[in-house]
Amino acid sequence: MRDDSARRVRGFPAAVIAVLLAVLAGGTISNLDRNPQPQLVADGIPGRPLPAATATTPYAELVRHALADLDALTLANGATLAGNDGPWRFVWPRDASFVAAARCAIGQYDEAARVLAFLDRVRPRAGRWEARYFAETGGVPNDGREPQLDGSGWVVWATWFCDRDLARYWPMVKESADQIVAELGPNGLPGPSPDYWERPETEVTLGTVAPLLTGLRAGLAIARELGHPADAERWQTALDRLSKATNRHFAPDYPRTPARSVSLLEPGLRIGVGGGADAIVTILGPPFAPADPWIDEVITRTRHVLTQPNGGVTPGEQWRADGVAWTPQTALFALSAAARGDRATAEELLRWLDTHRTPSGALPEKVNRDLQPAGEAPLGWTSAVVVLTVAALDRPLPVP
Repeated sequence: MRDDSARRVRGFPAAVIAVLLAVLAGGTISNLDRNPQPQLVADGIPGRPLPAATATTPYAELVRHALADLDALTLANGATLAGNDGPWRFVWPRDASFVAAARCAIGQYDEAARVLAFLDRVRPRAGRWEARYFAETGGVPNDGREPQLDGSGWVVWATWFCDRDLARYWPMVKESADQIVAELGPNGLPGPSPDYWERPETEVTLGTVAPLLTGLRAGLAIARELGHPADAERWQTALDRLSKATNRHFAPDYPRTPARSVSLLEPGLRIGVGGGADAIVTILGPPFAPADPWIDEVITRTRHVLTQPNGGVTPGEQWRADGVAWTPQTALFALSAAARGDRATAEELLRWLDTHRTPSGALPEKVNRDLQPAGEAPLGWTSAVVVLTVAALDRPLPVP
């Protein structure tokens, strides 16, 4: 009888590899079914006029198209749409705040004033800012989205950044900053709130905490400039509590949700597991917060973790595993790098954003696995952050 055992042994690895490849292929197909390749909703806003070129930087055309899109997305009443189509055709306080700041960064104060005036008209006299508002009426869509606490931080920051008509916007600043104070619990952190991920949350996220820190610092500066010492003292106390609580619960890695594990080697040191990296960590550094060498390292590590094969970044480590990059978060890392003096990284990311615009020149919401623009185009938040980034490469932006 012929002994085929050696042949069977030699053939075993090949068979195993074939099975593994089949499993991987099946998993890939299943993942593609769950996460289909996103496509472009619209190439851009038809008929938008391009402003005259005024800058001579390598990014002049990028900024010119971004400003043209912001012009087209801003209605006569100052409402700035997140996008021009369907579910994007609303005003998010977060996006609008970035648009106002971007306008002020390049001296377009009248345009910024219109955006801030709209926010002032729809501001909540008590409670959290709504997730989004109807552009034409300022009403609140009945779509089940919960109010989002981070709006209180973003609106105050944008008002301070523009540094115009502060007395006019004082009620909006005071109500927003007071809401931040009211939200802080016994542990110094606010309760759960949806943030830029636009989903319900069961625990507090860095996406809420980081903007609130920025907002309190900005509110403090406004209160002192306008001569409101009692408010300044109260907000300083809240800022100190929130800062200490953020470091206590999120350090050293500053993940999306508070660290849950404690190091066995260094008792008391919390390890950032469970929450995963989040692009919003960029808000813990310039131009939103004073420089900190440790935060610089965390931002750099986070960018590497979140970088997708297509070269852009995803919002978070626990985000969809589909290889798609999101332009607002990629632009935030560019802005962070520019504000922290890392010109090489800022320019690398700006070039990536520039390369993946739509044929009409608009900045899309996403770039898919095939390196094609996807999602809504233009996206106001991305356009605004790009303008801020190019401004930061030209001169330092103010830091609250």
